[in-house]
Amino acid sequence: MKLTYYIVDAFTDQVFKGNPAAVYVLDKWLPEEQMQKIAIENNLSETAFTVKNQESYQLRWFTPDREIDLCGHATLATAFVLFQYEGFTKERIHFESQSGDLYVTKQGDFYYLDFPSLLPETTPQLAVYEEVLGAKILEARLGRDLFFLLEDEQTVATLTPNFSALSELALGVGVIVTAAGQDCDFVSRTFFPKLLINEDPVCGSAHANLIPYWAHKLGKNHLKAHQLSPRGGILDCEWCEERVIIGGQGALFAKGEAYLPE
Repeated sequence: MKLTYYIVDAFTDQVFKGNPAAVYVLDKWLPEEQMQKIAIENNLSETAFTVKNQESYQLRWFTPDREIDLCGHATLATAFVLFQYEGFTKERIHFESQSGDLYVTKQGDFYYLDFPSLLPETTPQLAVYEEVLGAKILEARLGRDLFFLLEDEQTVATLTPNFSALSELALGVGVIVTAAGQDCDFVSRTFFPKLLINEDPVCGSAHANLIPYWAHKLGKNHLKAHQLSPRGGILDCEWCEERVIIGGQGALFAKGEAYLPE
């Protein structure tokens, strides 16, 4: 069986920056085991699979380790492919996912994700967290991922965590670190060693946590964010109470064919 796939760098307008995701637009679902094997073979932080369902698209995301319930950059990458290469002509795409209804609106060269707002809850600040991060933590929270407020942008940028120890933390799928920005409202980095991804270059789902947190903290709804991974990413963010809007661009790196056993 032959499948067309795309690799898109999300939250950037240049290849080799932002966060790469593989996208497969399918006529029908493949077996779950096969989709997981494809994600392992791609060895990217996310591989997205989508199937049209009348006027909407069903969407699933796989890391090299497992399927996850929400991914921002691979959703942007999928919308980019549908708009640019798969003939989608309406202004807004409706995705059905494990995290409910998601939407992506195209405005010029930007793609705006409409995601649930997921403010993480305060959690005890354990000494082990500072040990594995190698930095002072000002505040600890927990949603799907552990969420830590650090002292400043420089601390976030230069952080060198112990990834082996991070993967052994009892709580959270991943770890989000954040601080106020110097030239933007806030900065962040995200780490997912439990999913075999030491650092996710630009994590849209993390911003479903970050946007309501910083909107409350700064008293403003429209925010500019910079993810400080080596690849880097810029996000245009808005808090809309129950929803968040996460905007960014995309760049096509590759289009190819995958050959699967029948």
